Amino acid sequence: MRGGCRLLTLLLLALLRGLCRGREPAPGAVTCGSVLKLLNTRHSVRLHSHEVKYGGGSGQQSVTGVEASDDANSYWRIRGKSDGSCQRGTPVKCGQAIRLTHVNTGKNLHTHHFPSPLSNNQEVSAFGDDGEGDDLDIWIVQCSGTYWEREDAVRFKHVGTEVFLSITGEQYGHPIRGQREVHGMPTANHHNYWKAMEGVFIKPSMDPAKHDEL
Repeated sequence: MRGGCRLLTLLLLALLRGLCRGREPAPGAVTCGSVLKLLNTRHSVRLHSHEVKYGGGSGQQSVTGVEASDDANSYWRIRGKSDGSCQRGTPVKCGQAIRLTHVNTGKNLHTHHFPSPLSNNQEVSAFGDDGEGDDLDIWIVQCSGTYWEREDAVRFKHVGTEVFLSITGEQYGHPIRGQREVHGMPTANHHNYWKAMEGVFIKPSMDPAKHDEL
C-alpha cells in the first residue's frame, strides 16, 4: 500500500512540474526593453516614423509603412504602460498594455480622434518627448497564447479609442512617396496583423542583462 501511495505521489509531482513548465515563457517570447521592427503581414511593410509632420489633422509626427527592411527609422522599443510596469527582460503577455517608443525620435506610437489623411480612418502619429507622452500612447497586445511570441502575428488595440493599428495600402506622394498610410480601424481584420522582425531581443531569463542580437 505504501508503495502505491509513493508511486501516486511521484506521478502527481511529475504532472505538476509539467504544468509549471507549460507556463514558462518560450525562448522566442518578445520581452520588455527589446527593440524591434514590426511587419504588417498583409501588406509586407514595416511600421516606420521620421521627422516629417502631417500637413493637416493633428500636425504631429507622421507614422507610415515602408517596404525596406534595412531602414533605421523603423525601430521601436517595447515599454510598459507606465515606468516600472514592464521591467527589462520580462516576457510580454497577451492582453498586456504597452507603449511603443520610436527609437530615433523618442516619440510614442499614438492615435486620437483625427481622420487619417488618405483613407479617412483614424490618424496614427508619433507623440511626446523622450518617451513621455500621454494616455493615448497605450496599446493592448492581442495574441492567442500566454505570451507574445516572435513567430506570432498579433494585433495592437488602442486603449483610449479601441481601434486597431492597421494598414490598408494607401500610398503617400511627396515628400514621402511610396510610403503607406498607417491608421486605426474599428474592426479586427487581416489588415491589422503584425509580426516581430529584425531587432535586439532581450532574452526572457532571470538575468535581464542578457540579450540576443538578431
